[in-house]
Amino acid sequence: MSETNESVEKQKEVMEKYDPESGVRELTGKIAKIVFILLLSFSVFQLLTSTVYQVQAQILRSVHVGFGLVLIFLLYPATKKNRSKGKIAWYDIGLAILGGGVGLYWPLFYEDIVLRAGDMTQLDFYVGALAIVLVLEATRRAVGIPITVIAALFLAYAYWGRQMPSFLVHRGVDLDNLVQSMFFTTEGILGTPIAVSSTFIFLFLLFGAFLVKTGVGQYFNDLAVALAGKRTGGPAKVAIFSSALQGTISGSSVANVVTSGSFTIPMMKKLGYRREFAGGVEAAASTGGQLMPPIMGAAAFLMIEFIGIDYWSIAKAALIPAILYFTGIWIMTHFEAKRTGLSGLPDEDIPDKKEVLKKLYLLLPIVAIVVFLASGVSVMRSALYGILTVILVGLLREEKFRKIYVATFAAGFVGFGIYGFLQGGFSILDSIIAGTLVTIIVSYLFDGNLKDTIDALVSGARTALGVVAATAAAGIIVGVVTKTGLGLKLANSLVTLADGQILITLFFTMIAAIILGMGSPTTANYVITSTIAAPAVILLGVQDLAAHLFVFYFGIIADITPPVALAAFAASGVASSEPIRTGLNAAKLAIAAFIIPYMFVLSPELLMIDTNVGEVSWILFTAITGMMAIGAGLVGYWFRKVEWYERIPAVLGGLTLIYPGLWSDIIGLSIFVILLALQFLVKKDGLGVPVVKTTSQGV
Repeated sequence: MSETNESVEKQKEVMEKYDPESGVRELTGKIAKIVFILLLSFSVFQLLTSTVYQVQAQILRSVHVGFGLVLIFLLYPATKKNRSKGKIAWYDIGLAILGGGVGLYWPLFYEDIVLRAGDMTQLDFYVGALAIVLVLEATRRAVGIPITVIAALFLAYAYWGRQMPSFLVHRGVDLDNLVQSMFFTTEGILGTPIAVSSTFIFLFLLFGAFLVKTGVGQYFNDLAVALAGKRTGGPAKVAIFSSALQGTISGSSVANVVTSGSFTIPMMKKLGYRREFAGGVEAAASTGGQLMPPIMGAAAFLMIEFIGIDYWSIAKAALIPAILYFTGIWIMTHFEAKRTGLSGLPDEDIPDKKEVLKKLYLLLPIVAIVVFLASGVSVMRSALYGILTVILVGLLREEKFRKIYVATFAAGFVGFGIYGFLQGGFSILDSIIAGTLVTIIVSYLFDGNLKDTIDALVSGARTALGVVAATAAAGIIVGVVTKTGLGLKLANSLVTLADGQILITLFFTMIAAIILGMGSPTTANYVITSTIAAPAVILLGVQDLAAHLFVFYFGIIADITPPVALAAFAASGVASSEPIRTGLNAAKLAIAAFIIPYMFVLSPELLMIDTNVGEVSWILFTAITGMMAIGAGLVGYWFRKVEWYERIPAVLGGLTLIYPGLWSDIIGLSIFVILLALQFLVKKDGLGVPVVKTTSQGV
């Protein structure tokens, strides 16, 4: 078997082990074609309802869930043992048919359901109860056990409310009322999470699928190696850079780890990084990709609905914390490389920078998305325009028909521009879209672009299945919280436990968010933590956006926090390292992620809220300086070895610098300057000398 095939098999094995969304059947023959057509139909339905064919919200959400249920039961077996058999069990076909029936119930009986205004028939009850059961089972198969158990416990809490402890007690929700609220209102399965999944998220997943088709994933790696490969500890910095880029289009920490880690981890091991450290770097960087705008693991689109502010405000607020996160990992890996004497990659492993930069146009779709969103174009239209941009950019890769495509685009642009001018409504954007559409249609006649388009549509729909299940289950959780007032009860309990102290409340909320986020995908993670944990922080007067980002950060960091650190465990699978040690290394490297949320809650200027350039610049300076001191203290190296009696003041000084406040900044800077001076005045013969010299292959 070739090295490439071995790498692909390794990726597949790790993904199936740590990412439930990857554990699909290997179908062949007629059933594979049926599933292919269903996946394609799912994407076509979503595109049509986003553009030319508007439907009622409940119908759109119901059909969206129906597609998800049918495809999950056909693609995901009940147990891992049946994945490779290529056959679908009779009961899974039955469940798929029932899932389709549940999805079609709203479209078929929409007027009757609306006219009944909450009064359920016997058939309504059975369909609603079936919907709940099917969603839980589909979630177990496609997403995993943790969120399924949480959703089931919430349903139990709703029903047995009278038997709960005093601080959680409520009057209870009878079975009829529970089923009705879960499937026949917009506060349960068909609530806000699935609404966002059926609109914004699906389109951005399609955008990511089309982007992958252009080869942008490999380009991220090439660009990272070209720009960071020769630096001290090059492969680790390549991992950070490529994972940050990958995270802009990826919705999964585990998928990010396996995709970029299969490239970066072997490089790090070959250069001499310890296996656990190499896996930790990739896990920390890939997890941070979920915090990086513009996509933020699709959570940004949920925040729009949950907080009620525009997308651009969310992306802008998340930018500086994300930069600080990756800066922290960069600093830690740099000091580790200096401590162990690891240099950059050899010249023969560095791609030609000029050749790499020639392909910068592959990043145009991401830039286009940001420009569209920043200019006030709606999120859905931005995603649609982004998809068109990806297809157009993909056509530029091949020189064979490039001149034809340029001429076609120009003809479409000018032709539609003249038409618009004659009609008295000329629009540059509309002319660009017209030119793009004409070029895409012409491309289908000249090369295999139609096949690539269909493959991307199918891939996007397949990727969406886990999100559909997760957001449907999250809708159950949100529905129960709304019905019982649980969010406020938990918030009051946390604040009371913390005696109203903001820092203690934040600490308890952090622990709750990490526990709730364990094993959950990004979208469900945010829904759960924002519904259950965020109200406690908001209750103390913290701004909604800061509170939601606070719990989002710690929910995501659960992916690298042992004992349930899925991203770290996936990295350990690629690195052949010990899982818990890999998780501890990842958590240590991502120490900034445990500090930054406290910073922006206590100092909202970091989120660019009611601030100016001067304030933001000073906060950035003190934060980065503080992380440099903490990094030196934790790693034990700066310009030379940092002795134990220097390490403790370094960490304390760094924390003081990060804590917002004039006096804390003065004290922190004083400690920083003293420690920096000691680096050059004491034990000068140790400057630049590694403490530990590693061997190759990371052993």
